[in-house]
Amino acid sequence: MISEDLDLQALTAELKNSLGPGEPVGYLRGKALMRDVLVHMKGFSELEAEELVDTLELRGFLRFLGDPAERSVADAHWEISPHA
Repeated sequence: MISEDLDLQALTAELKNSLGPGEPVGYLRGKALMRDVLVHMKGFSELEAEELVDTLELRGFLRFLGDPAERSVADAHWEISPHA
């Protein structure tokens, strides 16, 4: 269960710093990479990390710059912004 006290802005900043230069590429590959970073960096379960990535995306901290339904832009980058 994810705590409601979790600072999503700080978590996004940590995620961005952990990934280094060049945001993740590809919709599903990017989500999986960010989930795995949260699991290893913060000790979340895979389910918790997956839910966190979804929450960060819904709240505007993570934004996929392509269209996962269109093959020609499915390999676009993710924008990671701690200031949603």
